[in-house]
Amino acid sequence: MKQLFLFLAIIFSLHINAQNNAFQANEKLTFTAGYNMSGLMTDFAEVTMETSSVKTKSSTLLRLKCKATTYTKWDNFFKIRDLYESYVNPKTLTPYLFKRDIDEGGHYKFVKYNFNHKNNTVKSLIRQKSKNFESGFWDRNNTVRINGNTKDIVTTIYHLRSLDIKKASVGDSDTFTVLFDNKETKFRFTYIAKETINTALGKKECYKLRINLTNNDALKGNSNYLWLTADENKIPVYAKFKVAFGNGELKIKNATGLKN
Repeated sequence: MKQLFLFLAIIFSLHINAQNNAFQANEKLTFTAGYNMSGLMTDFAEVTMETSSVKTKSSTLLRLKCKATTYTKWDNFFKIRDLYESYVNPKTLTPYLFKRDIDEGGHYKFVKYNFNHKNNTVKSLIRQKSKNFESGFWDRNNTVRINGNTKDIVTTIYHLRSLDIKKASVGDSDTFTVLFDNKETKFRFTYIAKETINTALGKKECYKLRINLTNNDALKGNSNYLWLTADENKIPVYAKFKVAFGNGELKIKNATGLKN
């Protein structure tokens, strides 16, 4: 599932000036995640993306939340309960706080990033179960230096939808950076074409993007694609990807609270 969210982040980042006119608080997108098991694509989990307003003492932030949960019948095989969330400026989508809380097949990890954009650093906390479970958890605290345009994974997912993608030309490509597990992961995207596909939301004209990682082997080959609606909402409606032990897909199931 780590590869799934990494894939979401890297497919949702284009190097075009952004202004968020695509989404608002109280939007919810629901997806079905499938994986090819023994030659058959099988739906095994539900993924949701939600937005909400959060008031602090000094301002109102936008909470961006992504969750992945295996369907009950697959819990005995490989139970997944993942939560990723970021708190950002609602206009600029600048991230201030990121949290990742995952439980995958008994493997637990909690990650928290506090961003300092003045000096391009992130204060990082990573918490995991100790090898000797009776001793509980161990924490690792670090200060990570980042590039000026590096984002956390959830902010990056939503960043794409604020971009003016229609200004991109077919064949355009560039390299971008996402902070994941305290490492800056670089990837390259290529805008392939406009393509109309059938989805649970109806027939949609989409931007088709191809994604390649440049310093990470989570995704394999040149068979990783995203279809993003070519309208003001820029909804991710379909994605397919290849990893070390097979291939998978992400399909839109429902969308509510859309801005446009």
